[in-house]
Amino acid sequence: MSQITEQVNRSDIGDILENSICGKRPTPQDCLRLLGSNDVHLMGLVSGHLTRKKFGKKASFVNNIILNYTNVCITDCKFCAFYRSPGSKDSYTLTLDQIESRVKAAWEMFKIRQVLIQGGHNPNLKIEYYENAFKMIREKFPTVGIHGLSTSEIDMIARIEKSSTKEVLSRLKDAGLQSIPGAGAEILVDSVKDVISPKKISSADWIRIMEEAHALGLPASATMMYGHVENNYDIADHFFKIAKLQEKTKGFMAFIPWNFEPNNTLMQKEKLVEYGTGGIQLLKMIAISRLVFDGLIPHIQSSWLTNGVGMAQLALQYGADDFGGTLIGEEVVSCTGARSTELTGKIIVDAIHQIGYGAEERDNFYNPVALL
Repeated sequence: MSQITEQVNRSDIGDILENSICGKRPTPQDCLRLLGSNDVHLMGLVSGHLTRKKFGKKASFVNNIILNYTNVCITDCKFCAFYRSPGSKDSYTLTLDQIESRVKAAWEMFKIRQVLIQGGHNPNLKIEYYENAFKMIREKFPTVGIHGLSTSEIDMIARIEKSSTKEVLSRLKDAGLQSIPGAGAEILVDSVKDVISPKKISSADWIRIMEEAHALGLPASATMMYGHVENNYDIADHFFKIAKLQEKTKGFMAFIPWNFEPNNTLMQKEKLVEYGTGGIQLLKMIAISRLVFDGLIPHIQSSWLTNGVGMAQLALQYGADDFGGTLIGEEVVSCTGARSTELTGKIIVDAIHQIGYGAEERDNFYNPVALL
């Protein structure tokens, strides 16, 4: 710790990091200074210290399957390589039997503890489709948690049903939905959304639907997709919109920053983004996430999906405490040609052990279930 203190005293962001060590979170202006700094290693030393102080030298993960239940979508997001328009020859929507078969296989092979359910904005799917799927999973696989549907998907269902998003959330919870993923946030600044996802819900609607979910007792994760058309002011705004909601509701279990993968997307074709941001930017985002949310959002995920296992190992030393999920069956990011889009529990456990950390399997709510 004394070596960290010496480096902090010499750094141009030393005052911010010293405050963090003393338990004072960065202000929005501090966040901008962190984003503009190249002293990523020192941010990581402090963020790693804060993380180990809270969790020790261990990292958690969840054995899960991701069900991308349909690729039919009418939002046409420029950052997505997965979606297909209604009627497209290679579009699909899983039947209830297919969903059961996939969950059953994953349970029997991997003893999964979570199903992450996300898909396109399919105008042909009514709320009963989701209710029937959730009820079936909870009835036949009662130990498997259901972590499902982005705020934007919730909004789509509400528009199809001519109902409120709050009513949709209530019905889905009654059917078995247990928590909400943070997808659809991207960057919570409408000038950014107008470029990358103009047909999706606004930043204010994302916040509103998350607040409704929290009020109903549905916890959630929050995400940030960076590395496209946003600037540092947008990123800082995103951080503090989430922090403000968390201070009010305490409903976010985890924060997951992940970098945009441009391959095979309209954004790459239109030359808005040519390549991803790389590992240094990931480590900076992980470190700043820990500093901004320390004592507020407990868990920071390593974001292995878009950066690989090696970068996830580094992220665990820069402020992340959770490896994320095995993501068996992932189909969205894989459409960009990303290297690794699913892992096994053993690969994750081995990766955690390789950096001298203990591995802890968890459930859908971040409760530990086994030390490995």
